[in-house]
Amino acid sequence: MTIAELIDKQDTVEIVRDQISAILAVEVESQKTLAALAGEDPDGWDMRVFMERSNPWEQFLNDQSDGSPIVNVWWDNSTFDPKVSTIVERQKSDTVFNVDCYGYGKSADDPAGGHVPGDREAAINVAKAVKLVRNILMAAEYTYLGIQGTVFRRWVQSITSFQPSQDAGQMQQIVGVRIAFRVEFNEFSPQIPLEILETLSAEVARAEDGQVIAQAQYSY
Repeated sequence: MTIAELIDKQDTVEIVRDQISAILAVEVESQKTLAALAGEDPDGWDMRVFMERSNPWEQFLNDQSDGSPIVNVWWDNSTFDPKVSTIVERQKSDTVFNVDCYGYGKSADDPAGGHVPGDREAAINVAKAVKLVRNILMAAEYTYLGIQGTVFRRWVQSITSFQPSQDAGQMQQIVGVRIAFRVEFNEFSPQIPLEILETLSAEVARAEDGQVIAQAQYSY
């Protein structure tokens, strides 16, 4: 016996990953608008959002005209709890998405005298991105990531800094910070389709002793 239906749906993990990316992209533009209305430079709230990229920080090396932080959303791992799942249709998933933030800085001479270290600028820029990401995803408006009924809970599990691989001695400096973002939801699997009856009829009669007897006739 084979599965009767074509599996052409999105799994919930894909829907949630896409939703996280969309939320960040939309809210960044909203924050830039709010900054401009407040008389602030909107560039201070800018960041570029990517999804499922293996080395998005190369954008800094290929195009140095845009130094705004980069954010990359990708699925890390999923675990399933059999105690609150069923063996047939529904599996409770506890999934971690990594939201990697990258800050860019370039070493330069300070016009006022001295030196501007690129690593410090990169650290300052990545901190801005981490602040934006954490506040956006944990805001009350996104308690269920905008898909209530699908997401049960979302939480920032951990925040860890790391150093992306770079060539020694280069002028550009890049600092990374990983936000491990945990989301709970259900995954569903295909079911055996129910058979539909073509006809169904019933006859009800009463026996001599008063018992009510029903007889059903049906065909597929």
